[in-house]
Amino acid sequence: MLVLPTERAPTGVRGYRQPARDLRVVRRMFGELVNSGATSALESVMRFTAGRQRLIAHNIANLTTPGFQGKDVSVRGFQEQLREAIERRREQGGIARLQLADTSEVKDARDGSLTLDPQTFTGNVLFHDRNNRDLERSMQDLVENATAFRVASDLLRSRYAVLNAAISERA
Repeated sequence: MLVLPTERAPTGVRGYRQPARDLRVVRRMFGELVNSGATSALESVMRFTAGRQRLIAHNIANLTTPGFQGKDVSVRGFQEQLREAIERRREQGGIARLQLADTSEVKDARDGSLTLDPQTFTGNVLFHDRNNRDLERSMQDLVENATAFRVASDLLRSRYAVLNAAISERA
């Protein structure tokens, strides 16, 4: 006999749980599935690359502005920040929220958003109008950043497809 959580359990039915408890168990299980593994790391990568894409686009839009100096954030620094956060989460049992430690360039808010505080970079050519522009380097950064976003979003999409299949019992 199948007993749905909204029905009252007949006397003597083994394994029946009260609906409120079932809901708590489902919420906890879903939270563990979403927070474990690579899901939260991929979401952090997508937030970082989306913010960085805006910075790079701003730099490209102002390439010919006299006195403009492009700004960027350190990709290597973010990768180190993410690695440390993943290691901390593993030490805590692997299901805690992925919390990035704040740096001078990247700050992680409690709501999951990232705030980027770019620093001036000086790797480009300084022109007579005091603009440090390099279109080729800027376009390369744009493509590399867009590729990182695309890979993270594709991996996250496939991860959610697996969760969706598991929830709908088609796995």
